[in-house]
Amino acid sequence: MAIHEHEVDRRTLFRVGLGGAVAAVVGTELALPGAAVAAPSPQFPWIIDCDTWGARPPSSPVQITGNTTNKIILHHMAFPNVTDYSRAHAVQLAKDCQDLHMDTNGWADTGQHFTVSRGGYVMEGRHRSLETLVTGEHQVTAAHCPGENGNAIGIENEGTYITETPPRALLNSLVELCVAVCRQFDLHAWDIFGHWDFRLGTECPGAAFYAQFPTIRSRVLSEMRTPRRDIPARRWPDIWRFVDSQVVGVAQYLLNNAGYTALTPDGVFGTDMNAVVADFQTTHGIPVTPDATFDTATWEALAPVLDKHATGLPVSGLQSILALKGFAGVTVNGAFDHATQKAVQDLQRLHGLHPNGKVDLSTWCAAVGGSVREAFC
Repeated sequence: MAIHEHEVDRRTLFRVGLGGAVAAVVGTELALPGAAVAAPSPQFPWIIDCDTWGARPPSSPVQITGNTTNKIILHHMAFPNVTDYSRAHAVQLAKDCQDLHMDTNGWADTGQHFTVSRGGYVMEGRHRSLETLVTGEHQVTAAHCPGENGNAIGIENEGTYITETPPRALLNSLVELCVAVCRQFDLHAWDIFGHWDFRLGTECPGAAFYAQFPTIRSRVLSEMRTPRRDIPARRWPDIWRFVDSQVVGVAQYLLNNAGYTALTPDGVFGTDMNAVVADFQTTHGIPVTPDATFDTATWEALAPVLDKHATGLPVSGLQSILALKGFAGVTVNGAFDHATQKAVQDLQRLHGLHPNGKVDLSTWCAAVGGSVREAFC
């Protein structure tokens, strides 16, 4: 069975009006008329475009989203950690990835916007991704992360990084690419997330790679010369109706703890969760959105402070995300045991927080994939 690359995107439905003079609505996305033929970009000559690496034409027209790009999602490809760092290998990698996505997954084109090889070569993934990077608006609708395909720029990184880390050349090029995306789409270093923050049942981007995210974000911040005063105290993952992930599962544990016991903590943001989130937000004076966005105010009204005496549902939610993200010895048992406390302290050190083992809002934010000011050294 083919994997569906496009999901219903209610944000587009609410943001795009009918009868626009510039763009016509196609399904839930925008089709920009008279699209230019892809060509190497003088602005980003280090990105190898689709024509140059010999991409197949898409099997159906590439769609352009009407959404506002609000994040970058990093992936590992779960391909071998090869030692061929040549341009020729990178080009073949792009071809192999496109063949996999079109012929096996049944997608119209490569799923991600950009690909970084282990040798540090950056390639355009889905057609028109480079074109829309140059304009900095109305990104290509991709297929790298259901629920976020119209909101997030997806970057695949060659290799498998559960226990190994990417080579320096890959990391250097990834930082350069993230800086370009941030500048063009008016994003920030704290808008960089991992695939598993928004996708259920995946080991991507890999625990070893994920542990490098604070450093990657810090390097992007430095390259962009962002003043420290502009860094928010916390940047939480903004889960919503069409995102399923372990982060959603943590939110469900916390909602259970708040009295919404009929909600199953399975990581699926279904229609049952819509009503629960709306009720919680209304009760706490938080604006309710049509797509049930679980925003910063919602997280911070819901997440309790935990210490070594804590037990129950919030601890289980915390343990579920710590275990997923590679913290050794953590099991989901609802008891703030020694392994949990050690994992919390390791997490705090990783993100520049005081390693006191106490789970405050910043520790919660770091645990569920967000960024905290202290991490930007």
